[in-house]
Amino acid sequence: MSTKADKNKLEAIFPKGNLGSKEFFTGNAYHMSLVNADTIFTTAVGNVYFEPGARSNWHSHPAGQILIITDGIGYHQLEDHPIEIIKKGDVIKCPPNVKHWHGASPDTGLQQLYIVPNTEKGIVEWMETVNDQQYNSIK
Repeated sequence: MSTKADKNKLEAIFPKGNLGSKEFFTGNAYHMSLVNADTIFTTAVGNVYFEPGARSNWHSHPAGQILIITDGIGYHQLEDHPIEIIKKGDVIKCPPNVKHWHGASPDTGLQQLYIVPNTEKGIVEWMETVNDQQYNSIK
């Protein structure tokens, strides 16, 4: 007999990685770098696993970011737009220099691959925390 916990358990593709900094995340988010940017491949690629309720701070990327959701259910929001529900199989484009955040839903974790192109322009600018009122404002 499967339990609710079994249904909400994510299938790991990559190792969980290291716990992200409380300076940039609310809750537990784990990061694993898969491709480090260099002068040939100016692209950073990695995996982030968000435990239920975990989320990033608001942030932006000078050259944008692509998210590929590999498992779970989560939220994504661009500044001045409503929160979007994201799930396994979704591909999200975060435009250059647009403030946004992403993370897991309250009950189910989220795994995502991130792709940050043109890292010679910079990688990420971290901003303020996504507070509980913002996180819970999904309609």
